Amino acid sequence: MRIIITSVFTLFCFSLLTAQNFDRAKMDQLFSIVEKHEQGMGSFSIFQDGKEIYKNSIGFLDLDTRQEANETTVYRVGSISKSFTACIIMKLVEKKKLKLTTPLSRFFPKVKNSSQITIEQMLRHSSGIYNFTNSDEYLAYMQKPLSRDKVVEKIIEFGSLFDPGTDADYSNSNYVLLSIIAEKVTKKTFHALIEDMITIPIGLKHTYYGGKISSAKNEAYSFERLKKWKNSTETDMTIPIGAGAVVSTPTDLNTFWTAFHNNKIVSQESKEKMMDIQNGFGMGLFQIPFNEKKAFGHNGGIDAFQAMSYHFPTENISVSYTANAVVYPVNDLMIDALSIFFGLDGDLPEFLPVMELKADDLAQYVGVYKSPKIPLAITISAKGATLMAQATGQQAFPLDAIDTHKFKFDPARIKMEFLPKEGKIKMNQNGKDYTFTKK
Repeated sequence: MRIIITSVFTLFCFSLLTAQNFDRAKMDQLFSIVEKHEQGMGSFSIFQDGKEIYKNSIGFLDLDTRQEANETTVYRVGSISKSFTACIIMKLVEKKKLKLTTPLSRFFPKVKNSSQITIEQMLRHSSGIYNFTNSDEYLAYMQKPLSRDKVVEKIIEFGSLFDPGTDADYSNSNYVLLSIIAEKVTKKTFHALIEDMITIPIGLKHTYYGGKISSAKNEAYSFERLKKWKNSTETDMTIPIGAGAVVSTPTDLNTFWTAFHNNKIVSQESKEKMMDIQNGFGMGLFQIPFNEKKAFGHNGGIDAFQAMSYHFPTENISVSYTANAVVYPVNDLMIDALSIFFGLDGDLPEFLPVMELKADDLAQYVGVYKSPKIPLAITISAKGATLMAQATGQQAFPLDAIDTHKFKFDPARIKMEFLPKEGKIKMNQNGKDYTFTKK
């Protein structure tokens, strides 16, 4: 699912205490509350000094069969795939099959500015190549198989946002192209490269290039909630490739980061280059603050799956959450879990019941709204007794009534207050305020 305003998740700041003997009962209670109030489903793991010291799974991997998730349930992890792809590219650099200065034109001369775009710029999202998943048409074809050539054609079609190296902007296109480059250089499929270079050498048993979801293989479907949970979309994995096609478990992700920081995937030199943050981006990873501490890793989202996976090098702690259903924001849940782990003061989340409205109550809100601050219109519609919002080119999402004229959508941290007499919406997302006016 794409949301109106995207951003890298950032963990809020707290002072840290020793995590040796954290409150396991409180951690269990956190996940129990989220599950009981139908605020999310997924699996969670914490490693300390390379060993798993806590794990938990909540919810279902298949709603139809009511099959419950467990510690080996496999989830789509979205853009965390980019960390795997970056490692593969760096290993090819180590083997002298590529250089960070290799121009993109060697492989895809039809991409705009390809002769000026380098492998390193693609790894750092500074190539300027437009993010093809942002296009309005993406939702129309994302569940259909596409050949590598067709995916590349779509990337070429949208051109560039800026000259290479002059700015940085997150683009899935970079990592789709990088994964195809890796296939061209090695004459192996990306599926095989993940196995040969990462999963087999470090012993990941539940991480691989995803395909059609199968609950018989303990793979989770993803779910969205209107009044009840329902199955979400299922992106065809021929499209995201190295930008988002990896599936995994939180235990395997923590094993991956532990091996990465112990130089068991790439060399010390490659690791340091990847962790060198420029314009907010490393190579296949971000730096995440948690008070004075620093973690490195990635977050991911595909369909209704969301995931977060980070490693704190100084503390030698890895933490990962893979979710297949989200109402309570994953970022908030991660903050709660880390706060408990580090023994910090803080209350467990409380979930108040939402108001029940009738279909007739919603007519006053229906319409198309625009804001001079955002180049997207928001269409408000009614689906039975549920108010729906949809930004231009994105999926519709349900709004929960919390007070008179006030609604929320927790997964994207959106709150909306309607002013029917004025024909306006006051929206707050992630602490930022916007006003939309009905057309």
